Amino acid sequence: MRTAIGIDSVGAYSARPRDWPQMAQFVVEAERMGVDDCYSIEAWGGDAITPLAYLAGQTERIRLGTGIAQISTRVPSMMAMTALNLAAISNNRFILGLGVSGPQVVEGLHGVRFAKPLSRLREYMDILDLAFRGEKLEYSGSTYVLPLPDGDGKALRISLAANREIPIYLATLGPKGLELTGERADGWLGTSFVAETADSFLDPIRAGAAKAGRSMSDIDIQVGGRLEFGDVGPMLPAIKRRMAFSVGAMGSTDSNFYNAAYRRAGYVEMAEEVQGLWQAGRQDDAIAAVPDELAAKTGFLGTDEMVLDRLRAYRDAGVNTVRLDPAGETPTERLDTLSRGLDLVRRINAE
Repeated sequence: MRTAIGIDSVGAYSARPRDWPQMAQFVVEAERMGVDDCYSIEAWGGDAITPLAYLAGQTERIRLGTGIAQISTRVPSMMAMTALNLAAISNNRFILGLGVSGPQVVEGLHGVRFAKPLSRLREYMDILDLAFRGEKLEYSGSTYVLPLPDGDGKALRISLAANREIPIYLATLGPKGLELTGERADGWLGTSFVAETADSFLDPIRAGAAKAGRSMSDIDIQVGGRLEFGDVGPMLPAIKRRMAFSVGAMGSTDSNFYNAAYRRAGYVEMAEEVQGLWQAGRQDDAIAAVPDELAAKTGFLGTDEMVLDRLRAYRDAGVNTVRLDPAGETPTERLDTLSRGLDLVRRINAE
């Protein structure tokens, strides 16, 4: 298994200048330890691009990815221009991770209609393909039309050098989106993942890959969770809070991709109860309704042997890259936790 980290939890999105050297040092040290990928997350805080441009000048080997950049906030041509620049700046270490986000963020924060997200994502990738091949951006879809037919525009080619090597990863959760991942993406950035029910995600990816004449070996399956050593009991409340928020608050009753993903994985009663309690204003009860056993399965917690067991479960489920979120109050503590986790991944890889 390969390894990855994210930088959302080390101050990159606070917009406080003092956090940036600390964040960069964390990534530089993680690179020295052997971590393969680093992802910058975009929700309703910092953008996913700026930290990677900064880190490209601080690192030499680690791959730098958006995990994820929201497609509704940037037209495809601008995303292509950004990706081509970042690939050049980083010496082809850039991964373009894309996702559709959700209606609360897209419509509430950005003022863009959350309409036909899957067809929008497919068309987005079509235009990126044209741009990365160095072709004119001439396209007629249901969402994107280039150039506009009733104006003075003409089809243009991005003036940067073509680059067909930029990998595109998708953060998808629904069956059709997962199929699209299997058809066209270089990797999957998974969430709401439990190794024991992995097929609820991986079966649609397999179906999409087969449809396109591809195999699962063509797709980097990347998921992860909290990495923490010690007594598991005190670790669970924070994990259960994050789970309850995603299941109960990330969307409406009719539109919550995380809730639907847990339902498809077989956790129907949990998803219904947590969502109902959260939306009734009973947040503490919603958190308590997340089963301890389920929360523990979403991370790498406990003793070395317990963490090894979870890593084996992820490996056996088909995970290629494990993203580790190391516990710690300071960057030094987080790096110590990360180092211990990386040693365990190496043991798994040596088996």
